[in-house]
Amino acid sequence: MELSITGKKAIITGGSKGIGKAIARELAKEGVDLGLCARNESDLIETADEITSNYGVKVFTAVADTRDDSSISMFIDGAASNLGGLDILINNAAAPGGLVMGPLDQADPLELIKDIDTKVVGYLRSTKKSVPYMKKGEWGRIINIGGLAARTAGAISGMRNLALVHLTKTLSNELGQFGITANIIHPGATRTERTQPMQENIAHTQGLSVEDIEKKATQFIDIQRMVEAEEIASLAVFLCSPRASAITGESIAAGGGVGTAVFS
Repeated sequence: MELSITGKKAIITGGSKGIGKAIARELAKEGVDLGLCARNESDLIETADEITSNYGVKVFTAVADTRDDSSISMFIDGAASNLGGLDILINNAAAPGGLVMGPLDQADPLELIKDIDTKVVGYLRSTKKSVPYMKKGEWGRIINIGGLAARTAGAISGMRNLALVHLTKTLSNELGQFGITANIIHPGATRTERTQPMQENIAHTQGLSVEDIEKKATQFIDIQRMVEAEEIASLAVFLCSPRASAITGESIAAGGGVGTAVFS
């Protein structure tokens, strides 16, 4: 399928690892130039080198923290200047799973504030800075990476993903008139480079095998396996294309059919 995004300019926060890196690869395959930020410079350099050597697109990188206004502002201005514009924003920088899982008596309010500052206010900072560039081009795509904890109680940090649903719809309502769409993807249990070490640690703690841990984690998923980061990336890239122009303000689950709840 021809997605017609060759030559577009995209920035990805948290673009050096995991889902962010997978999205960067898929966008690069479509000929999209990239601006990537993260807090670890060596990971950024490694990702940028891989993408430029494999796909030949332009990649701008900067160490930046979405919790800091000046830091994210400098990154976005630098990326837009270096790439020659900005068409696509992938908001992805956040602690996987959140910092406050529970139970209540162990929940740290300061950690929750940090979580929300990164994933909710941080997404707002990146969006506020990026939108003027999109308005100038009369076209834009905003993809927020949320999480299925938005639809399931249990982890206190899950509230950050629900807040992002509200932000996404609000952005859609305001920006649609300028040719800008905004959507949120809720990944489920997704395999990234962090998965194997995490599973090994849990297996060691519980005296089980890695295979047992993964089977336990996927028993309530319809497809009976973890979602691959590349599958999330394929969805994100489609939403970035002109073919998805009628899709905006939507919350899209990509968790392999987890749970039994029905959403209309």
